[in-house]
Amino acid sequence: MLHLRTKKTLMSVAVASACGLLAMPAWTQETAKTSDANKEQIAEVQVSATRHSTSLLQTPVAVTAITQESLTRSGITDVRGLTGAVPNLQISTGADSGVQMSIRGVSSNNFTEIGDPAVGLHVGGLYSPRPQGAMALMFDLEQVEVLRGPQGTLFGRNSTAGSVNIIPAKPEFGSTYGSTELDIGSYNQRQINVVQNIGVNDSLALRATFMKVKRDGWINQTQDFTDVDNPAQGFHADGIPDVDQRQNRKVDKANFYNNKDEWAGRLSARWAVSKELEWTLSYEKFQNSGAGDISLKDCDQAAGTRFACTGGKWDAKVNVPGMIDMSIDTLRSSVVWNLNKNSKIEYGYAHAIQQRKQQSDDDAGYHPLASQVTAQLPVTADASDQEIWHVNDNTSRTLDSRYVSDVHELQFKQNFDTLQYVAGAFWMHEKNQINYAQEQLVTAPFGFPTSQYYQQPDRQIDAKALYAQADWKFAPKWTATIGGRYSWDSKTDKGGTVYGGWDGSNPAYYNNLYQSGTPGDANFRAHNGADLTAGMGPLAGTGAYANYGTPAQNDHSESWKHFTYRLGLMTQITPNDMVYTSLSTGYKSGGFGDRDDICGEHTCVTGPVGPQYSFFPYKPETVTNLELGYKGKFLENRLSLAATLFYSKYKDMQVTGNYFASRIITDGPCPADKPGCAIVEKWQTTNVGVVDIPGLELEMDYKPWKGARLGGFFSYINSKIKDYPSYSDTWNCGVRAETGAVPCPEPYTGADANLAGRQIYDITGNHLPLAPKYSLGLNFSQNFVLENNYVIVPWIAVKWQDKMYFTLRNLDNPHISDAQAAFTKVDASVKLIAPKNWHIEAYVLNLTNSMTKNSATDGGGFIKATWNDPRVYGVRVGIDY
Repeated sequence: MLHLRTKKTLMSVAVASACGLLAMPAWTQETAKTSDANKEQIAEVQVSATRHSTSLLQTPVAVTAITQESLTRSGITDVRGLTGAVPNLQISTGADSGVQMSIRGVSSNNFTEIGDPAVGLHVGGLYSPRPQGAMALMFDLEQVEVLRGPQGTLFGRNSTAGSVNIIPAKPEFGSTYGSTELDIGSYNQRQINVVQNIGVNDSLALRATFMKVKRDGWINQTQDFTDVDNPAQGFHADGIPDVDQRQNRKVDKANFYNNKDEWAGRLSARWAVSKELEWTLSYEKFQNSGAGDISLKDCDQAAGTRFACTGGKWDAKVNVPGMIDMSIDTLRSSVVWNLNKNSKIEYGYAHAIQQRKQQSDDDAGYHPLASQVTAQLPVTADASDQEIWHVNDNTSRTLDSRYVSDVHELQFKQNFDTLQYVAGAFWMHEKNQINYAQEQLVTAPFGFPTSQYYQQPDRQIDAKALYAQADWKFAPKWTATIGGRYSWDSKTDKGGTVYGGWDGSNPAYYNNLYQSGTPGDANFRAHNGADLTAGMGPLAGTGAYANYGTPAQNDHSESWKHFTYRLGLMTQITPNDMVYTSLSTGYKSGGFGDRDDICGEHTCVTGPVGPQYSFFPYKPETVTNLELGYKGKFLENRLSLAATLFYSKYKDMQVTGNYFASRIITDGPCPADKPGCAIVEKWQTTNVGVVDIPGLELEMDYKPWKGARLGGFFSYINSKIKDYPSYSDTWNCGVRAETGAVPCPEPYTGADANLAGRQIYDITGNHLPLAPKYSLGLNFSQNFVLENNYVIVPWIAVKWQDKMYFTLRNLDNPHISDAQAAFTKVDASVKLIAPKNWHIEAYVLNLTNSMTKNSATDGGGFIKATWNDPRVYGVRVGIDY
């Protein structure tokens, strides 16, 4: 018989009914530490979302807690694995080892040394500034807390989308134990996790943890020796590759793109100096020696077009094998001083050094089709018909980088019967250095190579803030919250220099080591793959760019300040039911890019003749969020439910990519396959006007009968862009007609100089990237107790996600869509737990082998994408001691 409370609010009854129909996932699957009489109840989960330790179901914040057990079972080893596991959380693989996290459609894809994420990443409550840090392995954790909505008051730097707080397990006093788990899986996966806790005594404990994972790449990678034979255009195969061969070497599967080769370790000490004072100190090191990801053609979309894949779906021809050498060394310190039973001071400090080298093949061997090529040999001096050449040969290289950050946070907390508050000061300083280069080795109009080298010896970011938040229980069942934060941010570029350029009529890249002749002369010959030497390009240093002329200087500085706040009201209807509402704001500072010529070394149609330089500055972005939430327990505490209704107004959203910079004067009309040849796009961050984001999130955790656990989530979000009058639609313009898509707009020729040359398209009502309208998940496990106390635990998780766009264009087309279609993912495992501290688990992740994208770009007639893992299966064996 169901023992439901008779006095429920209208909201709690509605939520219970909805959840009963929808059944959503439960990631807060804590091991119950209650007595035998209560072991079938949902255990209390403590979270730190308010900077106080509070029960998850009594915390007036949209937060999900995920335990280490749940992470391991789902095969999640870093933040990227959380995508789709939490309501309205999506994570995408970005360039330069960056990770793009999106919560409720709010995200940032600026992965540079001066960009800011929209989702704040914290470890042990301390801010981690660089998006590359999200690639670090997650291991030996107490839990991961995902806070949804702007965290403009309490959590480190302002995060317009939310916060992910990774909380490592602390050393435990008075107990010595350990565990080891080995994971052997498909694609030659080998993973080991080791934990050792040493309770020296009741006041000192040590903890050492280690994790290593290796896996072959799952793509079919071959070397690129492309030697084009296109006699109609004058290109004849001669046995010499047309693409760069300086680094082309054979690698085995262990070093293919999309592999894994990472390890991490952590040493922690916890010392109770006295009854009032405790100090925790840890050192953590992460090393990534993988190949990185590569963008591959979406063969399903390309089918039926002239760009259809001719080999396997996952083929890539590579002449620059992937390489990452990234290390992150982090020292963290936390001091807690209990002044009395009501008051405490906490001071946290983190010092991190991230160093990285990386190279990637940006074209993956996808070269222009013969029907696309407009270049003609022998080359004439007239450049008007030479826009598309016979090969693509593009690379990106981080030659070296060093990002150093120091984060300080001081908090004063008091907790009384009717009042608790926290007041704090935050200071973060970054000093970042990078040498980064890009190469396009066959370019219009004469086939010359081009490159830019960005030497940034001193890029600094300084962020300071003062904040406070108080919760006042002004009536027996009512609590009011008020909080505010004032932030000061500054960014400075000292001594930055940009070498080289993208003028394809300039043979400067050759560095006088190859003589091509003069275009139009009988002896002119652009290079082939054998003509490029070690003395050319970024690997030869900045001296190899001497023929480009005087480099651009990047010295620049800007600053911003802003106030954010949180107002809230909560009522504890019964000991098991609460309703809350809040109004909160978030802010992310503005920034700027590298100084560059917006005309791309041509003449802009707006004049004057000559370069027009810009730092491409962009404004801060802000979010205002109104939220109504319910959390409660039912059925003798065997069922927990949470629901959140929210409405966000997102202003001046920062988006980063190749965006319109100028329209230039050309020598003639553009070819049909490249109608945008008169448009110069530059990699930059720009601001979008206003976006409305309403949504709903439901979560459930249920123990229906002995040994069973059912969980799930459902999320709805309907982001709509309201104000972006300058959006320029250039997505796959050259193939719109043949794929049945609406043609790209004609360039703007009106009186508004700010719109000159843009292909204006109205995206009012379009959805934000990485924001599927609906998503839901279910997971179920059942403990079967056998003879001799062995336990078998089968587990299954099913997740469904609606269509999700990757750009603001929202183009629905069977061949060139910028979306991931709706899909379902199924994971399953069976675990045997022995009474003598060992276990073995067989698992399969992505059972149906559903291949899905996490980002997509315009491939020049087709879609290129980075992909989530295919089906993987394996066995985990572990022992506790």
